[in-house]
Amino acid sequence: MPRRSPHELRAGRPDVPNPAPTSTLLVSRCPGAPLCTAVHTYLFVDGLDMISRSDSRAVGLPPSHLLRPGGPLYPTETPRTVSVAHTSPGPAPDELRIRVHLRGDTVVWTDLTYPGPDDEPVEEARFHLGQYTAEIQRAFLVLLG
Repeated sequence: MPRRSPHELRAGRPDVPNPAPTSTLLVSRCPGAPLCTAVHTYLFVDGLDMISRSDSRAVGLPPSHLLRPGGPLYPTETPRTVSVAHTSPGPAPDELRIRVHLRGDTVVWTDLTYPGPDDEPVEEARFHLGQYTAEIQRAFLVLLG
């Protein structure tokens, strides 16, 4: 049996098309006072604020937490659950969580639960690795720099 390179193993078979289209990510933030009590992150997937569409009471976590180099939104080949928002301050706030992982050159978010533009549920989003990491880095530099 011929050996395959690690890149081929991660990327999958080149003759099998990717069944899901890729999305685009845009990261923004609320400026804090006087509009809000704290600075929080907006995550726009294909132009839709996935946090507020998931739960209208939810507020994104601070950009300094989500966007830091090597932070929760940076993908790894091992899937991990990431808290991206909370619904209320207090002793036991509810959290909005997603699963983030790297599959070849694609960043995959799963466990999503928000209505898409056609009001059909969005359960997964896929991003080109280059666009995704460039946006995370841009947002980190602009929002925290």
